[in-house]
Amino acid sequence: MEKKLVYTGKTKNVYALENGNYLLKFKDDATGKDGVFDPGMNEVGLTIEGVGDVNLRMSIYFFEKINAAGIRTHYISADLNETTMEVLPAKVFGHGLEVICRYKAVGSFFRRYGEYIEEGADLPAYVEMTFKNDEKGDPLVTKDGLIVLGVMTDEQYEDIKAMTQQITAIVADEMKARGMELYDIKFEYGYDADGKVMLIDEIASGNMRVYKNGEYVDPMTLSELFFA
Repeated sequence: MEKKLVYTGKTKNVYALENGNYLLKFKDDATGKDGVFDPGMNEVGLTIEGVGDVNLRMSIYFFEKINAAGIRTHYISADLNETTMEVLPAKVFGHGLEVICRYKAVGSFFRRYGEYIEEGADLPAYVEMTFKNDEKGDPLVTKDGLIVLGVMTDEQYEDIKAMTQQITAIVADEMKARGMELYDIKFEYGYDADGKVMLIDEIASGNMRVYKNGEYVDPMTLSELFFA
């Protein structure tokens, strides 16, 4: 099938297919700085051999589970030999939005609210959204803000929140079954021509914070432990 490059991303390239779908090509580039891996960085800092493969492997695993649970995603199929994933077309919200679900008060949440909560305290699958904007430091945005700015409707917001909590529970259960604990995870969503919300992008170890025996597990180690 003919494919046409439409976007070159930091960790994936996106191609348009003749059938109207898109093809994501996973790369071995990882975000970080000065050769040190950091999932929170907004630039490619290093190349890790095989990282594209493990990111795709984990994405396939979870997308298939999420689809089977009746939750809408953009995932259609994947080819591990080519490190590619075929997906449905979807529009992103605004210029890109990240949705974070938190089980523990760590990272930026604790930095913001540390005077009200202890580090590592339990959170009730707390959902927050940030605009993807490197220059502004990915600012937080409230439900009312998203609606006022015309980024999404009330119904879309509630769908995303409910889906995020359901999907996070699926990921957390899989980690628990392997003796690990999920602290937080970030997702991206889009919507189809009818405005229906679906999970997009990937579900890879670099998008989540996982601990084992109280110690942080770095993304490459997490991928190895997950498929061990």
